[in-house]
Amino acid sequence: MKRIDLLRALLCAACTAVAPAAFAQGYPTKPIRLVVPFPAGGATDLFARTLSQKMGEKLGTTLVVDNKPGAGGAIGSDLAAKAVPDGYTLLLATTSTHSVGPAITPKLPYDTVRDFTPIAHVGDAPSIMLVPNTAPAKTVAEWIAYAKANPGKLNYASSGNGTIVQLTAELFKSQAGVFVLHIPYKGTALAIPDLISGKVDVMFDSLPTGMPHVRDGRLRALGVTSLKRSPLAPDLPAIAETLPGFESNTWFGLYGPKALPPELVARINTAANQALADPDVRDKLARLGIEPTASTPQQLATLVAADAAKWKKIITERKITTE
Repeated sequence: MKRIDLLRALLCAACTAVAPAAFAQGYPTKPIRLVVPFPAGGATDLFARTLSQKMGEKLGTTLVVDNKPGAGGAIGSDLAAKAVPDGYTLLLATTSTHSVGPAITPKLPYDTVRDFTPIAHVGDAPSIMLVPNTAPAKTVAEWIAYAKANPGKLNYASSGNGTIVQLTAELFKSQAGVFVLHIPYKGTALAIPDLISGKVDVMFDSLPTGMPHVRDGRLRALGVTSLKRSPLAPDLPAIAETLPGFESNTWFGLYGPKALPPELVARINTAANQALADPDVRDKLARLGIEPTASTPQQLATLVAADAAKWKKIITERKITTE
């Protein structure tokens, strides 16, 4: 009897070992839900719809974008974190949900490390430093010198308290050693007219919304916030050329719930990287101001850990809140 029990145990163990691989081989057998924790029509949503179509082709199924906005991305992220880890619920996370969110909203209903499985870093959206066309400074170095010569007399606009726009400006102030007052707006679109008129001295905005005003001669772009010059604006110097190490990107990353089997992670990661290599996808993302990336799950985890630490330091030192 003991020998029969032993054989049964060995058989069960063998089946368990084979099951994940067999499951991954047959995956997917139905549509996959891609949760976007922000409203339809925004950059994250448009990115998700661009990526999901090509990823679906690579996986042989349909990726259905499911917008679950609210609480700065926490509602949709929580939904994805609590989903069954079977590969049929994914999350398109961003800097706001997994880097800034934990530092500025410490009582989140989930842990961004413990409750998710990283799959792929899929894109970066750098911003540009904008000043009025009448500003005396024409370079980042000149603007820093101008701000140091006028401490407390200059101001910057943001899209609201606790947003990545404010954090980028505060990071710039910290590294440049300047004192500039903060004026929060309900979105950068509302701040643009005051920036053009000179009521506001500087603002960090996305490439798609900021560059048209630069081309029209109404605003001046001094630099891009990516660590190196962006292929989306190759003639624009990186701010890091003046402030070494300065970087502020809105990153986009694919996640699954915790305990997502490694075989499924690998399958989804491959599909994402293949989709991002497609010329049509890259062209559409460029129009959104997003630089497509390709990565391993570990590279995403490493990126987010470093990014979260950076923003937590700024939020703590500058006592930034959402109020």
